[in-house]
Amino acid sequence: MATYSAGVRASEVAALKAEHIDSKQMLIKVENGKRRKDRYTLLSERFSQELRHFYKTYRAEQWQFRSSHKGRRL
Repeated sequence: MATYSAGVRASEVAALKAEHIDSKQMLIKVENGKRRKDRYTLLSERFSQELRHFYKTYRAEQWQFRSSHKGRRL
């Protein structure tokens, strides 16, 4: 959903942390994106709702999306 709604690459989605989501300004901060540059992209209302549901269900600690591999993110 992040890839489609915000134009975020798969590797950027894997690096998302909860602190990168700004639901008040409806922005996502992408760190070290293409060419190692930081940028902001829009957070859609629908994706924001999904993230809230995801967070309430899984209680993300550091990385927004956990990996099934022990100790590693996606």
